[in-house]
Amino acid sequence: MNKDWSELNKTMQLQLKKKDTYDEGIASLFELRKELWNTLLSYKKELKREDFDSIPFINAEGYHSKTIAYSLWHVFRIEDIVAHMLIKGDEQVLFAKGYKEKTGSPIITTGNELVKEEIAEFSKQLNLDELYSYMSDVKKSSEKILKGISFDDMKKKIPDDRRKELESLGVVSEDESAIWLIDYWCKKDIRGLIQMPFSRHWIMHIEACERIRRKIS
Repeated sequence: MNKDWSELNKTMQLQLKKKDTYDEGIASLFELRKELWNTLLSYKKELKREDFDSIPFINAEGYHSKTIAYSLWHVFRIEDIVAHMLIKGDEQVLFAKGYKEKTGSPIITTGNELVKEEIAEFSKQLNLDELYSYMSDVKKSSEKILKGISFDDMKKKIPDDRRKELESLGVVSEDESAIWLIDYWCKKDIRGLIQMPFSRHWIMHIEACERIRRKIS
């Protein structure tokens, strides 16, 4: 794991646990996300379009067995779902701004159900410029939501009605490789969600993307 990202993530988690360092924790979270976001922007500048679809570790176990394009979709679909459906209880960016059509995505799910060649084919269908626009809009809207969360909100759990709405929308596949996500998210409190989809999840997948980038270059 990237040492700087890891240390900043640990600092952020500790700060969020105490009321007197909570605001510093949110600032640390935003700083971590800024550093990770800059890495994602570097892909747009430095990689060829086909590099985003490359799947050099197709038979491996782990996040690096995907493509960079898939990883970007996956990270920001999960953030969109968690931030808007589960925490805020409003409409996802994907639907509010018509990004399914704009990106050319054949799915509205997180993509957990896709494997190997399915991931490669999915990646090729994505409009990369629109995908980056989607990512940017999700990031901005998530951070606006995070700014409005107080320390006392940290222990709040996801209401049952939001879970039911999530189940009804079909944004999480019923495949066994994906359906577990609903339980995973809904058993966490807000602090737990901040520590995974909004931070550690980014790190895990971006480090996998870095591994792919090193391999293809």
